[in-house]
Amino acid sequence: MTPSTALLVSVPTDRLRDDLGALPDGVEVVVWDMTGPAPHDRFDIVVPPYMGMDAVIERLSEIEVGLVQGQSIGYDNVEGRLPEGIRFANASSVHETATAELAVALTLAAQRRIPEFVRAQDRSDWLGGGATGLADQRVTLLGFGGVGRAIAARLKPFEVSLRAVASHGRLQDEVEVFPLGKVYEVLAETDVLIASLPGGDATRHVIDDEALSALPDGALVVNVGRGPLVDTDALVDHVRRGRIRAALDVTDPEPLPADHPLWSLDGVLIAPHVGGATDAMHPRMARLVRRQIDHLLRGEEPENVVLGG
Repeated sequence: MTPSTALLVSVPTDRLRDDLGALPDGVEVVVWDMTGPAPHDRFDIVVPPYMGMDAVIERLSEIEVGLVQGQSIGYDNVEGRLPEGIRFANASSVHETATAELAVALTLAAQRRIPEFVRAQDRSDWLGGGATGLADQRVTLLGFGGVGRAIAARLKPFEVSLRAVASHGRLQDEVEVFPLGKVYEVLAETDVLIASLPGGDATRHVIDDEALSALPDGALVVNVGRGPLVDTDALVDHVRRGRIRAALDVTDPEPLPADHPLWSLDGVLIAPHVGGATDAMHPRMARLVRRQIDHLLRGEEPENVVLGG
């Protein structure tokens, strides 16, 4: 690509455009939130808004696009829906650290009774008693991709017994990873289960009644992946009976309706799908888009292509 040939890039916000900084000659960046018609009939890179892809898919069918650079790691809401010929890259490298932070925070909060203490503080009640804690607990990571590995790295200093379950068995990053075929055996020896699998038909209700029943009494289920990983009705049943506790950043349905039992059940901690929503997201997203621009300018393949490659 010669400097005289414009590389056309759309981003959804002024902030992302500004975060890209000074760009090489021949690169034009326009702000398009995709709620209205496209300002050009073709783009080399389109960065959609962070959340909500239904309207985006419709807009993409109206123009010529080389690469769609998503702002999430997951892409189950895009798979099978993109117009033919469009490549889609996910936001690997942007959210793993923040999501791992929240996974550890939710785990620690639930294990150390932080929600109880916050409610007691509202009553000016000096609530005592012990807590399960995290040290020496048997922690299983369901999923060992980028997020799972980031969680593992942050859990190791807490002196836990750490294992993982993923599509195939292996030893990776000094963590023993078991294949999915052995998931029930592993769950039977699990005190804390942390799920970070992507969504989609292949993982829907992977944590179902059978999986929850395999966990020991009092086990904690943490979900920072996608809500449908968990059979919500089965989870409610196990929590209501006092067998299982839960700390959830994602739910099914989502947003969680105001009258849903998960809001009021003892032993449930809920965060409103904020795993990647930290101050680190914007500069990391800008760095990824900038790298994609540089790849195309140099005639290289873009990174993180997960669909249409």
